[in-house]
Amino acid sequence: MDKVKLRTLLIPSDTTLKESMQKLNDTAEQILFVIDEVDKLMGTVTDGDIRRGLINGLKFSDKVEKVMFRRFISFFNDESGKKVKARKIMIKEEVERIPVLDKRGHIIDVILWTDVFGQKESVKQKQFYTNNVVIMAGGKGNRLDPFTKILPKPLIPIGERPIIEIIMEKLYKCGFHNFIYTLNYKKEYIKLFLRENDLPCNIDWVEEDDYSGTAGGLSLLKDKVNDSFFVLNCDTILNVDYADILKWHKENNNLMTLVGCHKEIKLPYGILELDRGILKKFVEKPNYDVIINTGSYILEPEILQMIPSNKCMDMDSLIENASKNGKVSVYPIHDGWVDVGQWEEYKKSLKEIENI
Repeated sequence: MDKVKLRTLLIPSDTTLKESMQKLNDTAEQILFVIDEVDKLMGTVTDGDIRRGLINGLKFSDKVEKVMFRRFISFFNDESGKKVKARKIMIKEEVERIPVLDKRGHIIDVILWTDVFGQKESVKQKQFYTNNVVIMAGGKGNRLDPFTKILPKPLIPIGERPIIEIIMEKLYKCGFHNFIYTLNYKKEYIKLFLRENDLPCNIDWVEEDDYSGTAGGLSLLKDKVNDSFFVLNCDTILNVDYADILKWHKENNNLMTLVGCHKEIKLPYGILELDRGILKKFVEKPNYDVIINTGSYILEPEILQMIPSNKCMDMDSLIENASKNGKVSVYPIHDGWVDVGQWEEYKKSLKEIENI
């Protein structure tokens, strides 16, 4: 690995989870190497390590040493046959990067998957999943008025392509090819587009007789799904590995999984903290770290029995009902979420979509 690039992947052990998430996003290398005060390698950290830490109750301000993986695989620089050994380890352990250390334990190089196999394909085998992806496409899209007086929201263009084509392509690349749409507003336009879609996908749809809220349309799927399935808003684009979310959902025996995205909220005001009318603390324009609901979910089929037929129901009510009947968890991501359902975000997405 290039020495300059390697330096960008080194972080001290007192780096916060929030800073580590940002570093992973900036470097796009999927791994960071945690070093001590004398630059000795202490451990490695990935977005999965950070995610597990947050799920288990850690805060964004906690140090990365709390989640780093200490039993990492490595080679010493003077070790013979490193590439031959790396080939076996990478295939067996499903790792794509192995650090190389000097005698003092300093990381001086990284053996990459491409160094060993000479190709860009991931160590993970490509596979296709039979799980359905349900795209909620029946709303009027009032936040994008006046565009949506002419076109339904799912067909609003991002660059030269409609939103739903971008969404389907991202899911197809992750191995998902079975799509079901819930339709209502300007549904004939959407059906015409779906019939002419070029992706090698299986596409079906259900039609609402009347607007039934952000979750009510799912009641029409009771005879169409029999395994874990995604539910996505038609105005949400994510840069995630959907297969990894499904795997995590299954491993944790969730009834429902919500995909949440980290956002830093900056308040433009000074905040007064009171204790019985007495000023306890004054915080000038504070920043708050929060997890925002992206409108992307994985559900188990039994949840559909909680949705009344021919009645209006919103997603917040469904989430509340699911929480009373099973395990509802959050899969947090740091970045890569674009909500094109409102004007300001739509304008930003025109600039950002090429990067995700």
